[in-house]
Amino acid sequence: MPPSQSYPRFTPIIEALPSTVPFVGPEAQERQRGRAFRARIGANESVFGPSPHVIAALEAAAPDIWKYCDPDNHDLQVAVAAFHDVSPDNVVIIEGIDGGLGLTNRLVTEPGSVVVTSDGAYPTFNFHVAACGGRLIKVPFRDDQEDLSGVWDVARAHEARLIYVSNPNNPMGTWWRAAELEAMISDLPAGCLLALDEAYVETAPADTAPRIDVSNPQVLRFRTFSKAYGMAGARIGYCLGEASVIRNFEKVRNHYGISRLSQIGALAALGDQAYLAEIVERIASARARITAISERHGLVALPSATNFVTVDCGHDGVFARRVLDGLLARDVFVRMPAVAPLNRCIRIGVGAAHDLDLFEAALPEALSEARGT
Repeated sequence: MPPSQSYPRFTPIIEALPSTVPFVGPEAQERQRGRAFRARIGANESVFGPSPHVIAALEAAAPDIWKYCDPDNHDLQVAVAAFHDVSPDNVVIIEGIDGGLGLTNRLVTEPGSVVVTSDGAYPTFNFHVAACGGRLIKVPFRDDQEDLSGVWDVARAHEARLIYVSNPNNPMGTWWRAAELEAMISDLPAGCLLALDEAYVETAPADTAPRIDVSNPQVLRFRTFSKAYGMAGARIGYCLGEASVIRNFEKVRNHYGISRLSQIGALAALGDQAYLAEIVERIASARARITAISERHGLVALPSATNFVTVDCGHDGVFARRVLDGLLARDVFVRMPAVAPLNRCIRIGVGAAHDLDLFEAALPEALSEARGT
């Protein structure tokens, strides 16, 4: 490099960050492998796809793609508010929950401020904390659930700015019931904001979601169209919260960050609750089949309230990695938790019948290889 070449001056936070990303996507793995996966059941997507009304709305809107989106997200914001019986002032439309978590950290996390999460929980949240210079404290899972009392105790002891909890949980699929979570919300430490990620709430039991209380400025509720609604590629979701807290999103959000087609598709998806109910039933059936397949081969499937099933392989993370690699080698894309002791498991997303046929055929071979038999 010529001595006269000048480099940009990055912030100290950015300079100190490792060159890592939260996930290696299936596309990157396919490029590395030189072939496509035959069963894509590792990214917690809905292989069942969106409502036919969504497809029709997107097709009708495609000629207008030359137009920018509505930067106010007005129609969708109003529809989401009506759906939850809150004011539009309590709703902000976000670029998927990932985008909302990034904005939340921009609102409250600064260099050195404490943020508390669970060790092994959704890693993209940690990615956003690091980018803001926050000090992340991780509390171990307890009995394959996020340890809410442990998280709260650490947050209180360290005067945390932000707590992150997902309910139902990723990557284990476990969940807390509404009454249990409401009791914890009533005991939030002063000045601490709870980011409650409810990406999988549509596939959970009816008593999972706490009552929506937009009068509480300490709680933000994140929902998405990526999972049960089948629109992961659209990158669109929303956040519910107290009006003055939601107004602060307007100071930092990317006002043209939601595509026009995503707005239109999400509006159509929200309007077809009959299709959503049908998909939730199909997800439950697929979970039951994954559980049955796993248990036939001596594995333990954890109860799940999500669109995936986490399966205990019965040994340590090294063994589970061998099982995972065996499935990948047979063109079945799945993932596994990254942190011990959760990494004794693999995580299988629900799939259509042919996806689960491939998983059923590949699993005994992968297990045999992992066991050396």
